[in-house]
Amino acid sequence: MQRFDNLIAGIKTPPASGQWIPSLDPYRNENWCEIPDSNGADVDAAVAAARSAFTGPAWRGLSATARGALLRRLGGLVADNAQRLAEIEVRDNGKLLSEMLAQLRHIPQWFYYYGGLADKIEGAVLPIDQPDHFVYTTWEPLGVVAAITAWNSPLLLLTWKLAPGLAAGNTFVVKPSEFSSASTLAFAELFQDAGFPPGVINVVCGTGQGVGAPLVAHRDVAKVAFTGSDATGRAINRTVAGDLKHVTLELGGKSPNIVFADADLDAAAAGVASGIFAAAGQTCMAGSRLLVQREIHDAFLDKICALASTIRLGDPSAPDTQMGPLANAPQYSKVLGCIDDAVNEGATLACGGRAHHDASGGLFVQPTIFRDVDHASRLAQREIFGPVLAVIPFDTDDEALALANGTDYGLGAGLWTRDMARVFRFTQGLQAGTVWVNTYRALGFMAPFGGMKASGLGRESGQEMIKLYLQSKTVWINNATQPPGNPFVMRLG
Repeated sequence: MQRFDNLIAGIKTPPASGQWIPSLDPYRNENWCEIPDSNGADVDAAVAAARSAFTGPAWRGLSATARGALLRRLGGLVADNAQRLAEIEVRDNGKLLSEMLAQLRHIPQWFYYYGGLADKIEGAVLPIDQPDHFVYTTWEPLGVVAAITAWNSPLLLLTWKLAPGLAAGNTFVVKPSEFSSASTLAFAELFQDAGFPPGVINVVCGTGQGVGAPLVAHRDVAKVAFTGSDATGRAINRTVAGDLKHVTLELGGKSPNIVFADADLDAAAAGVASGIFAAAGQTCMAGSRLLVQREIHDAFLDKICALASTIRLGDPSAPDTQMGPLANAPQYSKVLGCIDDAVNEGATLACGGRAHHDASGGLFVQPTIFRDVDHASRLAQREIFGPVLAVIPFDTDDEALALANGTDYGLGAGLWTRDMARVFRFTQGLQAGTVWVNTYRALGFMAPFGGMKASGLGRESGQEMIKLYLQSKTVWINNATQPPGNPFVMRLG
């Protein structure tokens, strides 16, 4: 069984505890590697390494142009290693190789984009109303950033944090999920090959209690960038608020796909199926609520159920597989428990609803659709993070908008209609960080992504997001030749 070490100050380092955590291959339902079960001592060492790198000349002395060149070099190395890294992710979390490989082949674009942006963050000379002063602003990095990622797309989620944060000049301590750490550790090795100084990137693996909590609370961490559940995000936000740290939180969702009678129903059906059954529903942006106009409700439900019944479950590395297993045993049990709860609450199973068993012993759950769903029920309100769709009819535009906004979440929303006036009304009225119109699950390095309400704080990707890893400084230079006036009065003009 392969064993991975932490990466601290450029050195592969075993955990201080001497303990290891087995990592499950969810398709074969067997442990395939071990990752460090680290603790606060490992966190202290990693933060010290990141802090030393941040203040040291090897990193702090680089020009922004030189940092950008390192990021672009790293992007090339990721492209060269895409197949290997994708295969590790599939082994660790059971997602389709076709999807993981597509992600790994596109991840370099974030490093190219922010590598090009690194030396284009400009301050300004201010036309101040005091002629005897010269005033300008600059942008400076924050310091050590704690990046904490989820298990569903570890390297994509990490890239969203590293690319702008490194372009801004920060250093990082990365804490991947204990359920999928192997690809992050393999990925981190590329930084040395790209020429990054030791300590700029550090990876410490372990549980939330053993690593996450001391990392978030560490006095030398300037910012926490987290992707994961809203419950953990709230706990992190409480901690960083007490320490006045910067924070970016990309949390869960209960995103609606809203289908009107005038939509291209075949395209809408494909988009709805993709939104909830791709990645076995284990994405924060999963379209887990289908809001469908009542006049087409039954026919459209039949169409979705027919699509769901044809989804091929199996080996995530096989090219014809369309849905893999759930990523880990706790999530598998949670999803099956949520299905049982929905039945007990009175929702009607339209299809699926059971574990899927095959010779692999993998953690499969059938594509599942519920009708007759009470929108106040837990099925419609809580994030399940699995292949479970709640179908709810509506009659009017106002009702559809109220239902769409009627949860604590606001990450994404899909809208399927040919009516452009409706498109403009809904894109303005939907409480969601991203609205997809006649498409779903589209992302890009130039487009900000993040949520409203309980779906998080801040955004990732896009040009402006580099500012979330910077702080401004204002400089006043007195060029007066005469002594100042009354020294006990503030200079205001």
